[in-house]
Amino acid sequence: MNVSSPRYSLVIPICNEEEVLPRLIARIRSLLRQLDAEAEVIFVDDGSRDGSVRYLRAMIATEPGFRLIELSRNFGHQIAITAGMDAARGEAVIVMDADLQDPPEIVLDLVAKWKQGFEIVYGQRLSRQGETWFKRVTARLFYRLLEWMAPVDIPRDVGDFRLVGRKAVEIFKRMPEHERFVRGMFGWMGFRQAAVPFERPARTTGQTKYRFWKMMNLALHGIVSFSEKPLHFALWSGLAISAFAGMLGAYAIFAWLLDTGVVAGWTSIVVIVALLSGINLFMTGVVGLYVGSIHAEVKRRPLYVIDRLTGFEEPTQATAADKSRKILSLGQDRKLG
Repeated sequence: MNVSSPRYSLVIPICNEEEVLPRLIARIRSLLRQLDAEAEVIFVDDGSRDGSVRYLRAMIATEPGFRLIELSRNFGHQIAITAGMDAARGEAVIVMDADLQDPPEIVLDLVAKWKQGFEIVYGQRLSRQGETWFKRVTARLFYRLLEWMAPVDIPRDVGDFRLVGRKAVEIFKRMPEHERFVRGMFGWMGFRQAAVPFERPARTTGQTKYRFWKMMNLALHGIVSFSEKPLHFALWSGLAISAFAGMLGAYAIFAWLLDTGVVAGWTSIVVIVALLSGINLFMTGVVGLYVGSIHAEVKRRPLYVIDRLTGFEEPTQATAADKSRKILSLGQDRKLG
C-alpha cells in the first residue's frame, strides 16, 4: 500500500495490549479494504512492558502502511493520542483505542458523516457492556457534572473515539497545554460536529488500563481544564464564611458586654480564628483564579519523548508549535520503513 499521501490516518494508542493485537490488526486490515482511499495506521506505544512492541515491529517489517511510535516511558493515554496526531498526515484522523471496545467497523460511519461536511465526528456510546455498575454510574455522573460546569459543549457519553478533519488537527497541534483532556479540547474548538451512536462492546481480552484512580485523575483534569467553577466555589465559600465569622464575632462581643457568663478569652479566640479563616479562604480563591489561568502556560517541558520510530519513510517534520511539545530521538534506534 502506498501511503505517500494518505487520506485517512488511524491513531491507536497501546499499552500492554499483546493479547488483543492479532484480532485488532485483522479487523483493521478488513477496514482498510473498505475505505475509499489510501490510509496509514499509527500505533503509539505508551510504555508497554509485554510483547506488544515486538509483535508490532515484526508485523510492520512486512506490511507497509503501518507505523509505530515508541514513547520513552508511559506518558498517559491523552499524551499518546497527541503523539499520534502530531505524526498523522491524513486529511481525516481517526482516534480509537486498541481494546476493540471502539469497533473499527464504526469508522466507516464516521467517514460517511465527515463527507457530509462535519469537521469532527465522534462516537457516542449507547451502552457500556461489560462494565461494573459503579463505573457506569460514576461515568454518568461525571459527564453530567462536566456538562453543568464547563462553558463549552462537551457531549455526554463520548470518549476519544472520533474522526477529526485536518483543519481541526492543525488547531489541536497548536494547543500547548500539558494537562490534556482531548475530548474537551475538541469540544472547545467549535466547528460542525456530529455524533455516531454505537453499542460499546465488552472487552474480551486483557484488562482495562483505566483503573479507578486514573479515571479520577482524568475527571479532575477535565474539570480543572475547562471550568473555573471550583475556584468560584472557593471564592464564594470564603465570602460566606467571612460573613458568618462577622456575625459570630458580633454575637461574642455582645455576649461579653452583657456579661452572660462567657468564658474568659473565648470571645477573642472565636473572633480572630473565624475571621482569619474566612479571609484566608477568600484570598485562596482569588489567588486560585490567577493560578488556574497561568498554570498550563508556565511549564515548558515537552509533552512527550519518542524513543524509536518504525515504519516511517522520512524523518518526522516538527513545526514551530510542535517543537515546544515533543522531543524526537532519531539516533541508531530509528528504523525507517
